Amino acid sequence: MNPMEEVHIAKATLNIGVGEGGERLSRAINLLTELTSQEPVKTYSKVTNPEFGIRKHQPIACKVTLRGEKANNAIKLVLDGIGNILRESQFDEFGNVSFGIGEHIDMPGIRYDPDIGIFGINVNVTFEKPGYRIKKRRIQKKKIPQKHLVSKEDTIQYMKDNFQIKIE
Repeated sequence: MNPMEEVHIAKATLNIGVGEGGERLSRAINLLTELTSQEPVKTYSKVTNPEFGIRKHQPIACKVTLRGEKANNAIKLVLDGIGNILRESQFDEFGNVSFGIGEHIDMPGIRYDPDIGIFGINVNVTFEKPGYRIKKRRIQKKKIPQKHLVSKEDTIQYMKDNFQIKIE
């Protein structure tokens, strides 16, 4: 196979949406730091929603972006917690996959800590092929040709080969 056509993981983003600031958000940040050994960033609300008690620019969630070996380890950990099963609808047409786990204590090796509580975690995995830098560089930005884009089938095959997932 041509090495320029090999799909690889560009990044994995772990997100915990709390819906409020304060103590619960700080516990979620501690959990992500413990899982990934990397400092998460807070995400802020974009609109005011009185039904949920959210004001604009209020911290409501935290996320951490992982690359390389850390991304692979985090994906493996969460996939083991959900039984290595994904649905085809979780893959988009650009070759990305999003999945989540309802309770972080379902992951192997993670024990319940009453100081932290229980949180659900969303994982978004972005895939690329070599040469995607031309889309992001500052000088002479170009579009990625259609034949070089990552497809849904490429991503599904990569996940089956590297993470032994089952597709429902």
